[in-house]
Amino acid sequence: MKHWPFQVTSDGGKPKVQVEYKGEKKSFYPRRSPPWFCCSDAYGLDKGKKGERNVLIFDLGGGTFEVSILTIEDGIFEVKATAGRPLTWAERTLTTAWSTTLWRNSRESTRRTSARTRERLRRLRTACERAKRTLSSSSQASIEIDSLYEGTDFYTSITRARFEELCSDLFRGTLEPVEKALRDAKMDKSQIHEIVLVGGSTRIPKIQKLLQDFFNGRELNKSINPDEAVAYGAAVQAAILMGDTSGNVQDLLLWCWLRCPWALRQREES
Repeated sequence: MKHWPFQVTSDGGKPKVQVEYKGEKKSFYPRRSPPWFCCSDAYGLDKGKKGERNVLIFDLGGGTFEVSILTIEDGIFEVKATAGRPLTWAERTLTTAWSTTLWRNSRESTRRTSARTRERLRRLRTACERAKRTLSSSSQASIEIDSLYEGTDFYTSITRARFEELCSDLFRGTLEPVEKALRDAKMDKSQIHEIVLVGGSTRIPKIQKLLQDFFNGRELNKSINPDEAVAYGAAVQAAILMGDTSGNVQDLLLWCWLRCPWALRQREES
C-alpha cells in the first residue's frame, strides 16, 4: 500500500480511502464493482438510443479478459451472460510467448549460450510490451536493450505480420469466450446490435479484425476510451451512491447475471 497515491485508514475495523479534493481531505469507504458492471454504466450514458438492443462488451486488458452480453432498454441493463478467463492475459500469454521467442533470437544474435535469468527476461518482456503497443499503430517496431548479456547490446525489429504469426493461437482463442457467452445467453451472433471494445489490448488490429469477421463485418464500437471506460463507469456508480440527482445518472437500473453456476447439495440424514 505504500506505493498507492492515497492513504488507507481504519474506521471501526473497516478500511477507508483518504484523498485530497479541492484542498480538503475526504474519506470514503471503498466499494468493489466488476469491470463489466462499470462498463455498462459508461456505455449507457454514451448512447441515447430507444428500444431494446443487445450489447456485447469485449473487455481485454492487461489484467482481465471477459466478455459480457447485456440487454438494454429504457435505462434498464440486464446482464444475460458473462464468460472469460481469470488470468493476466497479456503478461502470462501474449507477452511471455513473444519475449521467449525473441530470447532465442537474442542468443543466436549474440552467439552466446547464457542462462535465462529472471532479470534478463524481465527486461526483455518490458521491451516487448513497448514494441507490442507500437505495433498497434505502426507496421514495424524495434526492440533495443543495452547490455542484455555481459555488456552485449541486443537489437532487433519485428513487423506486425510476424507479431500476429507468433501470437496467432492466442488471438484466435479470444473468440472462445465470445462463443460461450452467446451460448449461455441463448443468442445468435446476428442478434447482437453493438460490440463495445474495452481494455488496452483491444487496440491490437488483429484482435479487432478477428472480432469483426466473427460478426460478419459488423462495425465495432470504439466510442469509449478503452483505458478509461471502467473508471468512467465507476464514477457514475459513485455519483448514484452519493445521491446525485443529475439527469445523467438517474433512471438507471442494472440486473446482474451470476457468472459462475451454483448448486446446493442436501446431506442425507441417517
